[in-house]
Amino acid sequence: MNGIVLTHGAGSNADAPLLKALDAAFQAAGWRVHRYNLPYRQLRPTGPPFPAQAAADRAGLANAIAQMRSSVDGLVAVGGHSYGGRQASMLAAEQPGLAAALLLLSYPLHPPRKPAQLRTTHFSAWQTPALFVHGTRDPFGSIEELTAAIAAIPAPTKLLPLERAGHELKGIDPPTVVSEFESILK
Repeated sequence: MNGIVLTHGAGSNADAPLLKALDAAFQAAGWRVHRYNLPYRQLRPTGPPFPAQAAADRAGLANAIAQMRSSVDGLVAVGGHSYGGRQASMLAAEQPGLAAALLLLSYPLHPPRKPAQLRTTHFSAWQTPALFVHGTRDPFGSIEELTAAIAAIPAPTKLLPLERAGHELKGIDPPTVVSEFESILK
């Protein structure tokens, strides 16, 4: 059995509807799923993460991946929405081989209306295959901007654009996401 650790965006938690829907779809496909609250969310029920504590969020995520690895005999992947996905990708760049693949939901390429502030410094060190799921109306980066940025990632990547979806990815089809994600593992 394969396993995946899913984590949330900056203003949310592991009970986010998006993560619950993906949890159900992954389980239906035979995966073990752990929806994980990042350390900042474990400390405070509301509010954004503190940039100075991002390393602690990645360390907590690494621990959750290690726990998942001890409970499955197959591959272990990690994914997250927005901030959670960014932290997962940074962790994968810091620790190649930690996860078999990444599922990045609404990767926050840059802050809204600030396209010059790219969050891509770790892309060139990234060795983990990844599926990006991104809305065509996401203010954190257009499909064109994301396509250009992921070209710098040396690992295999795939982009699944969602027409008319914003950052929250309303209208996502979880079984399609799972199917597309499994295709990058082959």
